[in-house]
Amino acid sequence: MTTQSSSPAAPQRLHGRVVAISIGAALGGFLFGFDSSVINGAVDAIEGEFALSEAVTGFAVASALLGCAVGAWFAGGLANRYGRIRVMVISAILFFLSAFGSGFAFGVWDLIGWRILGGLAIGAASVIAPAYIAEVAPATFRGRLGSLQQMAIVLGIFAALLSDEVFASTAGGASEELWLGLDAWRWMFLAAAVPALIYGLAALRLPESPRYLVTKHEDEKAAQILEDYTGETDPHHKIAQIRFSLGTDEKRSMRDLRGSALGLHPIVWTGILLSMFQQFVGINVIFYYSTTLWKSVGFDESDAFTTSTITSLTNIVATIIAISLVDRIGRRLLLLIGSAGMFVSLAVMAIAFANATTDAAGETALEGAWATAALIAANTFVVFFAASWGPVVWVLLGEMFPNHMRATALAVAAAAQWIANFLITVSFPGMADISLVFAYGFYATMALLSFFFVLARVPETRGVELEDMRDDANAHTKEDAAAGI
Repeated sequence: MTTQSSSPAAPQRLHGRVVAISIGAALGGFLFGFDSSVINGAVDAIEGEFALSEAVTGFAVASALLGCAVGAWFAGGLANRYGRIRVMVISAILFFLSAFGSGFAFGVWDLIGWRILGGLAIGAASVIAPAYIAEVAPATFRGRLGSLQQMAIVLGIFAALLSDEVFASTAGGASEELWLGLDAWRWMFLAAAVPALIYGLAALRLPESPRYLVTKHEDEKAAQILEDYTGETDPHHKIAQIRFSLGTDEKRSMRDLRGSALGLHPIVWTGILLSMFQQFVGINVIFYYSTTLWKSVGFDESDAFTTSTITSLTNIVATIIAISLVDRIGRRLLLLIGSAGMFVSLAVMAIAFANATTDAAGETALEGAWATAALIAANTFVVFFAASWGPVVWVLLGEMFPNHMRATALAVAAAAQWIANFLITVSFPGMADISLVFAYGFYATMALLSFFFVLARVPETRGVELEDMRDDANAHTKEDAAAGI
């Protein structure tokens, strides 16, 4: 893909306005984290309320992920046709409806339907937030602002954990009656309506993406936004660059992704594989099935809130580290460090469980030094993931694709991520039945492969203007080559 010369001096000061609108867009990530995690505190109560088998319960928990994949797949096309802001508002409405529908569900199948509806909103938000933030952020600060998406996700997870605990503790249990004749687990879902409303109102106040406005020939509006929010000193020159990068075909579609590499451009495959590796290292196993690990080292199930809080806070702190580093040392180096750290941590966990004992009831237990090693390794894994692959993948997906395919390619990559998330989530119980050594060994292998994948295929995008992004995944910047990575 041919590029024009860089625009005049990129803004060196981070405008408060662009931070504010980036936070507003990242609220979709908060709902993403909240809605995907809120069901964890309600699982046992739902199982008892509707007399469900373990298989149906598992599907009810994972059903939102299927909706996420569908929502992500269609979000790109909708964003290209109707704009980024309208898709955010639609997502907020779907979140709101899902919260009330789930809270007042009268059976498991309509609960699953409402969860899938919420999944559609999560999937759409997972595409729109990183795309929008990348399109309004100055290149110098794009990594930090793009990382706000992951920060919002982990804060949403923590908020869901906290609100679930408050409702359950107040009622004396998730299945106990709380207010207005409704059980606590129903209030857990209803609580999601509050951030959904805030997100929708915030989205209505956000300016439209200048890249989208250029595709609609609304150059004056785009110029005003570039000047007011990103600090562009010559917005009309930037608009000329944007228009050139978009090409002559104004109709954005899946055809934009076509290339010679198995039907897709190499950079699209890079985005898809980045998304899949992010899930294949098993991060959601740590969050969704952490009780198995904690019980194996002697914690009681009643300590679930404490142990989950430790993991969530670790996640938040490590994400802050990523935000501080992503624009300083670059995306590739962070990913490589993360892959190496995750591989060692997961390998230690696999070795630890190879030395575990199994009692007559079939419960796995770790003793002595191996219990300590497994706990340290699990939290170290969370640190390396949250400081690298967690936020950096979303940053890259928002910025690595050329303008003419960004929303569409991001949608495909995000859909792949949700499918991978679903596969890892539903496969863990079966893998654990084979052995936890096998499960964690598989995730360690994925972490190792991700290291070599980044080394071979992921371009460095730090400081590169969106208009200079190329279709070739091997096109590294001069800065990247000079750094030897």
